[in-house]
Amino acid sequence: MSQSRYIAIEGPIGVGKTSLARRLAGQLDSALVLEDAGSNPFLERFYRDPRGAALPAQLFFLFQRVRQIEDMRQSELFGSTRVADFMIEKDRMFAQINLDRHELSLYDQIYESLKVDPPAPDLVVYLQAPVDTLLFRISRRGVDYEQTISRRYLERLTEAYARFFHDYDEAPLLIVNAEVIDPVHNQEHFQILLDEIQRTRSGRHFFNPSISHESGIAAGQSR
Repeated sequence: MSQSRYIAIEGPIGVGKTSLARRLAGQLDSALVLEDAGSNPFLERFYRDPRGAALPAQLFFLFQRVRQIEDMRQSELFGSTRVADFMIEKDRMFAQINLDRHELSLYDQIYESLKVDPPAPDLVVYLQAPVDTLLFRISRRGVDYEQTISRRYLERLTEAYARFFHDYDEAPLLIVNAEVIDPVHNQEHFQILLDEIQRTRSGRHFFNPSISHESGIAAGQSR
């Protein structure tokens, strides 16, 4: 069993972070902390009209994530293990993509006034996949308002995630090539990723599995 008490799963829209977080939390018998995108009343409007609805959509997510961080802080007192499908630090990354400079200045003022103090994860799992894969998965899961997400937006988002995690050193980091594995629906894929998660205790690691048609997945990792 993993010794990590707080595992954060991150990655761009469509990469599978929420589904993996659900399965991992079930396997580890841990509390699950999920972004609740569906409760954001501005999100569907944002995908239809990014310029017109970016600021309220972003602020709604900010306040939601701050409340979740406060709840996580409280749960630390009781020693519960948690798996989350977001890090609040990525919130400003989205703000930089979606807001103009005046809106971003206002966002920064609000963020500072909230005095956010998120707990550091014991492990961050960063899922990567090409834009074509993200588009396919978004289409497959069939959320109506997500179908208007453009290739260009996903390109900007994946580039922003790559920059963010290139410099990230606040917690142990496992970077996973999620293009060719399906740890949500395939037990063998899930088990080999779970083994890697449980082995990762410090530093920066890369998990780049390879698939064979005969035997499914084979570990192809570089550290």
